[in-house]
Amino acid sequence: MKNLGVFYGSTTGTCEGIARAIAGKLGIPEENVIDVSKMTTEKVAVYDVLILGTSTWGDGELQDDWYDGAELLKKLNLSDKMIALFGCGDSESYSDTFCDAMGVLYNDLKNTGCTFIGQVSVDDYTFSSSNAVMGSNFVGLALDEVNEDNKTTKRIESWVEVIKGCL
Repeated sequence: MKNLGVFYGSTTGTCEGIARAIAGKLGIPEENVIDVSKMTTEKVAVYDVLILGTSTWGDGELQDDWYDGAELLKKLNLSDKMIALFGCGDSESYSDTFCDAMGVLYNDLKNTGCTFIGQVSVDDYTFSSSNAVMGSNFVGLALDEVNEDNKTTKRIESWVEVIKGCL
């Protein structure tokens, strides 16, 4: 079995709650759910699969704690790692930058040698633009706890099954 770690950045607690829900569905122990502000090279090295979560702020920016986390990860050779991304956004008020921060993480890490898993179809989402979309898929799981919280549980459950299929 692969060792999975969840790293999240959360300002309001929403992304942390989602990280813990995902960890629960995947059977990931509590000690493997880590605030990105506490990320170290040593902690990253322990995991085969990194599940990375961020909310989107302002005009499509990363959650504040992710700036240092992304810099740390960009310097590593992650060729032996699988990475699954999830992002929180507001598809109504910020329809033109919906979950952009997830796209920022993807772009920051795509040259590290990692293998991305867990892309999600844009079907069943309403938004005008997102840097987290490649083709007809999000680069990871996009969630809107502001306007579509009634879809979160089903989206997480479906995504977790995709992740399990990659392990």
